[in-house]
Amino acid sequence: MNQTHHYEGLTDAQVLESREQNGTNILTPPQRESLWSKFIDCFSDPLIRILLIALLLSIGISVYQFFWGGAEASVFFEPAGILVAVLLATMVGFFLELSNEKTFQSLNEVNDETLVKVIRNGNVCEVQRKEIVVGDIVLLEIGEEVPADCELLESFNLIMNESSLTGEPQCNKTTDSAHFDKDATYPSNHVLKGTTIIEGYCTAKVIRVGDSTECGKVFKAAQVEEGDPTPLSKKLDWLSKIITTASYIIAGLIIVGRLVVYFVQGDADFGETEGIIAFVKYVLDTIMIAVTLIVVAVPEGLPMSVTLSLAFSMKRLMKQNTLPRTMHSCETMGATSVICTDKTGTLTQNQMKIYDTFFDSLTDQKLTDDNASRLLEECIAMDTSANLDYSNPQKAKTIGSPTEGAVLLWLNDFGIDYRTIRENTEIVDRIPFTTKNKYMATVVKSKVADGNILYVIGAPDILIAHSSISDSDKSKYEAKLAEYQSKAMRTLGFAHLPVADGQKVFDDGKLCINNLQMLGVVAISDPIRPEVPDAIRDCLNAGISVKIVTGDAPGTAKEIGRQLGLWTEKDTDANILLGQDIAEMTDEQLKAVIADVKIISRARPSDKERVVKMLKELDMVVAVTGDGTNDAPALNAADVGLSMGDGTAVAKEASDMTILDNSFSTIASFCSSSWWST
Repeated sequence: MNQTHHYEGLTDAQVLESREQNGTNILTPPQRESLWSKFIDCFSDPLIRILLIALLLSIGISVYQFFWGGAEASVFFEPAGILVAVLLATMVGFFLELSNEKTFQSLNEVNDETLVKVIRNGNVCEVQRKEIVVGDIVLLEIGEEVPADCELLESFNLIMNESSLTGEPQCNKTTDSAHFDKDATYPSNHVLKGTTIIEGYCTAKVIRVGDSTECGKVFKAAQVEEGDPTPLSKKLDWLSKIITTASYIIAGLIIVGRLVVYFVQGDADFGETEGIIAFVKYVLDTIMIAVTLIVVAVPEGLPMSVTLSLAFSMKRLMKQNTLPRTMHSCETMGATSVICTDKTGTLTQNQMKIYDTFFDSLTDQKLTDDNASRLLEECIAMDTSANLDYSNPQKAKTIGSPTEGAVLLWLNDFGIDYRTIRENTEIVDRIPFTTKNKYMATVVKSKVADGNILYVIGAPDILIAHSSISDSDKSKYEAKLAEYQSKAMRTLGFAHLPVADGQKVFDDGKLCINNLQMLGVVAISDPIRPEVPDAIRDCLNAGISVKIVTGDAPGTAKEIGRQLGLWTEKDTDANILLGQDIAEMTDEQLKAVIADVKIISRARPSDKERVVKMLKELDMVVAVTGDGTNDAPALNAADVGLSMGDGTAVAKEASDMTILDNSFSTIASFCSSSWWST
């Protein structure tokens, strides 16, 4: 990585001073509930409390009957049974949730010991991420995660993946104020903690660390002590009140009735000691009958049945790629009436791939052994800087630009190894891709044809402008590009040109020729998961509405909705909202329209959280999916928050359960299945 300026960085003394003033680069974890507090919470259920009262009353009755009523020791079987019911209803859930919490914490560990390149005392050195302080100068390259909020000092072709914070999988960053994006969520010359570099490199100055970062602010905002009661707990609370009220009323009537009978029959004789003793014994017997009725009225088996049912549900979830943190989150899933889902990684595969191709010179639009195909293979291999990670034989992974990775994956699908071509082809000259040029151009000593060939990959409209194609061919390309753009696809063009030794093709970092020969164009998208359309349909058939909440553009969100079967020809602008629209609406206005909305695009963290709260005010049971830091407030506000297995630590901390396979179909099967009620 080249630097054009010399930086001294902080001295050791300045590092200590900065850490003292601005804190450490660690997100303060939420205060964990003690083991004793968790145990006491097990007895907070209304029915359990009734059982505890019934247990005390039952013990009193048994003691009275054993010592003064002449009963045998078997009278203690009743309180013993209630005690066993209480212990089963509480201990099963306690130990199961305790075990899952330990597993959850191990999944949620953040590696704050990752080494980061910094400049200190005038030298480049490596320090642990948690040791970064405000004022540090950090050096970041492709594939690295930003350790703290930073302001750019230098950058080259810097493209960031901000999906964890804003939902944007790809955004440009620069120090050139002329190219700042005014509509960007965060300044174009800032890179934020938790985001990653997918292309280029930079030198940046740390401006915020730890809890003060944007990531830290969202994390802190998502921490709430008490959650809303679940649908089942509301029903059980209602049932406990009914049981308590009814048993007390009946017990009171029994006491009044027996006293009336006692006085009506004329058994009352308070003139003699024996009469007073008889009355007291009668009253005590009456109270015992009333108390016994109260004890009998309490369904001691119900809490145990509920607990065991939820425990079995929890175990079943764990076998199906899900890690629930609490048992009650399981039953809430079964009561869900609306799912607010993010797009990337949940509905889609989170990997850019070739959606369609238009190669006018290729037979049947497929790679064959002809010369045009070999030219295209060489063009892709030599005019890209991305790579594929083959460590997993089942699925190659893109390293570098997702767009370039998509065409490499496409080659790989045909059994063509780009590495072989790169390693055996000599580069003569090259212009790297820049956001200003919007293309990459490379001159190579071709293995396909004798002599040098110039290959260019980039924005199709730029390549067409530098080409010599006919008007009719140009019309074909324009029609095809319009088709792709109507579906919110990214497009990439390929061109080549044989050049003579010493021929000038570059001037001042740009192409200086206008006779390129077009090879074709491709449409690139993040494809939907194959199983998701059926899952969406199952949810809709079960009466569960689905809303896509994404930071992407409206066109992209609509196209994904169309492919999933969620967005149909009958849908209009009334079925889609922008984050800006939500910000401008009052709560009443939002509640009036939100039920009919299917897609919310350009959504910010606060927008998603507000939507969830409005849906809950409409008496809907809301499930929210998310994998990024930006999803944490909504995950926490939902009735049940569902984080993804490869999501950020902040998202997992705010969620009620983690979907280990990241798939919406897993979520849909839980919400729409009938086994929850069994």
